[in-house]
Amino acid sequence: MAETINQTQNFLKGIIKENPVFVMLLGMCPTLGVTSSAFNGLGMGIATMFVLVMSNIVVSLVKTQIPSKVRIPAFIIIIASFVTIVEMVLEAFIPFLYEQLGIFIPLIVVNCLILGRAEAFASKNNLWSSIVDALGMGIGFVIALTLLGATREILGNGSLFDFKFVSEDTSTFILFILPPGAFIALAYLAVMFNKISIKTTT
Repeated sequence: MAETINQTQNFLKGIIKENPVFVMLLGMCPTLGVTSSAFNGLGMGIATMFVLVMSNIVVSLVKTQIPSKVRIPAFIIIIASFVTIVEMVLEAFIPFLYEQLGIFIPLIVVNCLILGRAEAFASKNNLWSSIVDALGMGIGFVIALTLLGATREILGNGSLFDFKFVSEDTSTFILFILPPGAFIALAYLAVMFNKISIKTTT
């Protein structure tokens, strides 16, 4: 019972208390680079979560077989293998998203969120706990990127998931779909998220 409670808390921690984007500020490169739309944010979030979960599983299974001196290089090879799978699948089945995400797909390999969870958690815990941790952090990452992308798309383009809900004559804040808008939207969302999370945990 105690172990189940701890795993539940660990799962929720990655979504709320230690959200990788809004709280821990990890993986800022894809967060700011690809979230010009909700679809892009969701796609990058799911791709990153897949790599995070699968790499945590493998690291947890082989942690005793990896010499400590080559621990980090071994983790990077494991992560890169799953990133290659993601890249090939996107290019084959979702070419539009593949083109939109571009160079940020291979950069998942050096995402500090994934390498950090492999080193700090998966290499020190059992398989099930590693899966729960990866799912919590991954879902938190997906929520953050999708929310950021949706905010920028709504304010900057007057649409959501490419569905236009304002007329062409209606003016929008074009700044939000430009690079500076990513910083502005992230800052306001981080403040709002932290205020809400503080209220729900007190």
